[in-house]
Amino acid sequence: MFDLPSVMFAFIVLAILLLVAIYIKQKIPLLQQLYLPESIIAGAIALLLGSEVLNNGLFPPAMTQVWQQSPGVFINVVFAALFLGENIPNPQDIWRKAAPQVAFGQSLAWGQYVFGILTVNFILVPLFGINPLAATLIEIGFEGGHGTAAGMATTLTKLGFPEGGNLALGLATVGIITGIVGGTWLIQWGQKQGYIQAQESNLDLVEIEEAKESTNNSQSTLQNIGIDRLTVNFSFTALAIAIGWLILQGLFWLESVSWGNNGLALIEAVPLFPMALIGGIVVQIVSSKLGIDGLIERQVQESIAGIAIDIVIVTAIAGINLTILGDNLEVFLILSGVGIVWNIFAFIAIAPRIIPVHWFERGLGDMGQSMGVTATGILLIRMVDPDNKTAAFESFAYKQLFFEPIVGGGLFTAAAPVLIVQFGSIPILLLTSGLLIFWLAFGIINKLKTAI
Repeated sequence: MFDLPSVMFAFIVLAILLLVAIYIKQKIPLLQQLYLPESIIAGAIALLLGSEVLNNGLFPPAMTQVWQQSPGVFINVVFAALFLGENIPNPQDIWRKAAPQVAFGQSLAWGQYVFGILTVNFILVPLFGINPLAATLIEIGFEGGHGTAAGMATTLTKLGFPEGGNLALGLATVGIITGIVGGTWLIQWGQKQGYIQAQESNLDLVEIEEAKESTNNSQSTLQNIGIDRLTVNFSFTALAIAIGWLILQGLFWLESVSWGNNGLALIEAVPLFPMALIGGIVVQIVSSKLGIDGLIERQVQESIAGIAIDIVIVTAIAGINLTILGDNLEVFLILSGVGIVWNIFAFIAIAPRIIPVHWFERGLGDMGQSMGVTATGILLIRMVDPDNKTAAFESFAYKQLFFEPIVGGGLFTAAAPVLIVQFGSIPILLLTSGLLIFWLAFGIINKLKTAI
């Protein structure tokens, strides 16, 4: 057990570890060249100084208990803040700009399920006897990242796969590192091949101007508020989480009076964070209707989410069970290889056939997201298009409205392990294969229509 002072000192030490990570990164040029986030470095330091490496570790038990519970808590903050402060335009305008990104992003995600299930069912289960739920780990770790992996750990444990959370966290670490390193290499390769375009098309200029007009609508309202802007914005974030909790409770009740009577339990293993995302969308829409959306500042929401995701990454890596990774090393390496190969293949072979203009810049962001977190995708876009000449960032941002609620930590990510337990791997393989084929076909057809 721990008390409030233990919580405070746990986060004080975490903050100090981040400062140490910043110093180390400044002193080691290789870490700067790899664009490795300080949170990953800090998490690695905490892991090396913890009980997994040192006898008893340097951190007291109460502190490690706080850290162990932090990823599953703070991931709700990350998802609740995702759309708060965003100006949600007309759905038709959003879809026109985001459709190619949606098709490619969905293809990446469903492909991770397809190849994950094929690999687990036909290689890993026969050779190593791994739990069939391992088929979901590539999507959870790569597409979802550390936050989703940490959030899904409890679900996997409830479903009889306790080692799944640690494997997912390991995959998330591999994914974000290879996403950054591989993305940097692909940028150099794209420059040599002439795929990176420096020109601005008329369409891109229009999109950039529209985006500039729609991003800063909350400036003067806070001047008449007697409390700090951070407090106001965190209150909206908390409200989004509360609404997500109410939605989840409503789903629990709905299941208890309907399909749950037949023994089909789907909702009990669904975590809170995808509902918190929906709660954030509800808060944003309602606040706009009430005319108080000026109180929500996007930059502050990004700062709140940034703090939360740093906490998630540091504490999640610090809590990785190296023994479990070592016991499942072959499984871990094979799943990592399959995920990396699929993501890079899809970027090189599929993105040009789906994204009509500036496929390299726009596709690179989606590939980065599919190997780490949204921030990885944004980082790669900034690297390849620092002046936003292709409007890749706006298309990438709009895509999240049609992407995050479903995969990458969304509803299907949360439900997939439960569905495999209830129906088996083969029906889910058929479902995800059908969705992969659908999005590939849609992307190709949409590009042909755009060209006409």
